[in-house]
Amino acid sequence: MKRSKVWVAAALVTATLGAVAVPSVAVAAPAPRAAAACPTGWGSLDKVDWSSTSGEYITNARTGRQDCYDRFVVDVPGASADQLGYTVHYVDELVQDPAGTRIPVSGGAILEVIVRAPAYDSGAPTYPGQAGQPLPGVNLTGYRTFRDAKFAGSFEGQSQFGLGLRARLPFRVLQLDGHLVVDVAHTW
Repeated sequence: MKRSKVWVAAALVTATLGAVAVPSVAVAAPAPRAAAACPTGWGSLDKVDWSSTSGEYITNARTGRQDCYDRFVVDVPGASADQLGYTVHYVDELVQDPAGTRIPVSGGAILEVIVRAPAYDSGAPTYPGQAGQPLPGVNLTGYRTFRDAKFAGSFEGQSQFGLGLRARLPFRVLQLDGHLVVDVAHTW
C-alpha cells in the first residue's frame, strides 16, 4: 500500500511539474477578413435625368473596378453636375441612333447609357471613339461585371454607349461636376 501511495504522489508531482515546466502559449487566431458590405438597393429599372449641357463636350469614357461594383465614367469637362442629363436602361440590343444599325455587344445583358452631351464640336470629334467599336483605351480583363463596352455614336447633342454585362444587375447613376458615373453591382 505504501508503494502505491508513493507512485500516486510521484505521478502527481510529475504532472504538476510538467505543467509548470512547459508553459502553454495562447496565440489568437487571425480574425477572419470581413467581406465588403455591398449595397444592392439600387435596382435595375430605368434611370433618367432630362438636363442637358450648355456647350460642354465628351472627351473621354473609361472604366474602373471596385470591390462591390464595376464603374463606367464619361468625362464632360466644364459641365456641372446638374447639367449632365442621361438615360440609363437595359435594352435587348444596342441600336445606333439615328441610323438604326444594330451594334453587337457581348454579355448576358446590355445596359445602354445615353449622355446628353455631344462627342463633337462643330463637326470635329472631341472623343476618339468610333461608332460600333470598343471604347478606346478600355481593357475589361478581370472585371467581375463588365464584359464589353461600345461607343454607338453621337447625334443631335447626345452620345450613346453600350455596356455588355455578365447579367442584369442593379446599377446607380451619379452626376458629378465634369463626370457622369454609372456603377453596376457585382451581385444582387
